[in-house]
Amino acid sequence: MAEPHNGLMTAPSFEAETGGLRRGLAAHCYRMLGSWDEAEDAVQETYLRAWRSWEQFQHRSSVRTWLYRIATNVTLTALEGRGRRALPSNVEDDELWIQPYADDRDDLRLALIAGLQTLTPGQRAVLLLRDVLAFPAAEVGQMLGLTPAAVKSALQRARARLGDAAHRPDDVAEPTSPAARRQLDAYMTAFRTADITGLTAMLRRDARLELVPGREWFDGVENCLPVFAGAVGEPGDWRMEPVVVNGQPAAVVHLKGEPMGVAVLDCRLDGIAAVTVFFDPGLVARFSPST
Repeated sequence: MAEPHNGLMTAPSFEAETGGLRRGLAAHCYRMLGSWDEAEDAVQETYLRAWRSWEQFQHRSSVRTWLYRIATNVTLTALEGRGRRALPSNVEDDELWIQPYADDRDDLRLALIAGLQTLTPGQRAVLLLRDVLAFPAAEVGQMLGLTPAAVKSALQRARARLGDAAHRPDDVAEPTSPAARRQLDAYMTAFRTADITGLTAMLRRDARLELVPGREWFDGVENCLPVFAGAVGEPGDWRMEPVVVNGQPAAVVHLKGEPMGVAVLDCRLDGIAAVTVFFDPGLVARFSPST
């Protein structure tokens, strides 16, 4: 980071007033971009721009409003000319893939992040600033250079397009709840022991399996089970560690001693509604509780 403009007093003041907002800004950038890597870059750029402008800021608004304005515009610039991110079940063209995110917040669930990517960047920004972060409409307009009427219109269109994905299902099992722990344990045990009997009992009839990267997804337990059965291999092939990813129960996965990726479960009170498997060895070190 560059040297402060007004000597040593700037650094502690800047850090004291902005440091506590970093986690929230990272989550905001992730919701906008659908990528952990890009979100980290956006947060770094946000803080660099804020540092350079700290003297000129003069607290004409709250620090929170100011930083979120910078972060939102950083992400909007990053989104210019870039294809949207998706999961296999909502992919249309040669799109980028959503990346999982290490956070226990419920408003980072994969279904919501995937739904947000279907909005235009402007609609996404307005929806997140208004409905997730609860900024007043007037402040959102100032952040984005929009009239109050334009903010209202963009919000209405975003809500209509996002639909059910914006709402948390009533039957979600919290990651630390007994129901979620049973379902995650059944998933991990099935692969550790090469026996899918317990997993079969935990899958809902409408369960979905999505494999990332790729264009494969499987709807319904009758289509998911053959894929699971073909993957379990021999007892001891798989090693898994429980974690929380995108506010959902998940497992960090090794196959025959080698890092493989992360499996994220959508656990409901009556069973597993979806499993999203991210085949990316680099995610293992990022998410593993033992590192």
